Amino acid sequence: MTHLAVPKTYKLFIGGKFPRSESGRTVEVRTASGDFIANAAKASRKDARDAVVAARAALSGWAGATAYNRGQVLYRIAELLDGRRGQFIDEIVQLEGVSARDAAAQVDEAVDRWVWYAGWTDKFAQVAGNANPVAGPYFNLSVPEPTGVVAVVVPQETSLLGFVSAVAPPLVSGNTVVAVASERFPLPAISLAEVLATSDVPGGVVNVLTGSPAELAPWLAAHADVNALDLVGAGDTDWVDLQIAAAETLKRVLPPEQGDDAAAPSLDRILAFTETKTVWHTKSLL
Repeated sequence: MTHLAVPKTYKLFIGGKFPRSESGRTVEVRTASGDFIANAAKASRKDARDAVVAARAALSGWAGATAYNRGQVLYRIAELLDGRRGQFIDEIVQLEGVSARDAAAQVDEAVDRWVWYAGWTDKFAQVAGNANPVAGPYFNLSVPEPTGVVAVVVPQETSLLGFVSAVAPPLVSGNTVVAVASERFPLPAISLAEVLATSDVPGGVVNVLTGSPAELAPWLAAHADVNALDLVGAGDTDWVDLQIAAAETLKRVLPPEQGDDAAAPSLDRILAFTETKTVWHTKSLL
């Protein structure tokens, strides 16, 4: 008996749910050799706005969680991603046209990066914070806090590793994320969203849009309720205009990065999405 193929339609991931694009648009996703494998939703401006609303609604809960809890959640993502290793290897092989060995190496590195960032959730504040000497009967402490809603244009040349490398750092300190996935290789990003949906990540903490970065990034850059903009994967767009639009609402902006491992793991990528709060205390006279 011949099995009837059922091509999957990969949807968006907004607020912990998987809606179709409100525009009804989809794009055909093809293998490296040009064969059709699936449809993916093509996000619109309205979808981007909905993702920002979801990210804002989730911010207080995620930022207010303990550092230990955030670390547990990020580590759980690594566990589930590793458990679905075979699926991601198959998707990467089909999309990128690489060998199974190279695809497996990319998945393994993506798992390792979730673990690496999970380990920083309860440590980065000790590195970035400080007890400040003050000449007077008081002392003060500088403490890093999350910036807020972070919009990310992920690296476009890899399907999974670039996505993880760009999305994980803002989550460490308690930011929420709206991520624009790789336009050429969108499937692993949505498959990862399925992992996120079952790994204790609260709805709205990570929102995934598939489609055109050139179409979506300008709306996110100009959105007044987005606090920071990571353009690591926006090198092929008019990113200077994106920086100008972001400046209108005083966003922090990270410029595009080039190379095979853009957004390589670093403490700087965590601290890029934090603000420093200084708290003053009077000294006891007793």
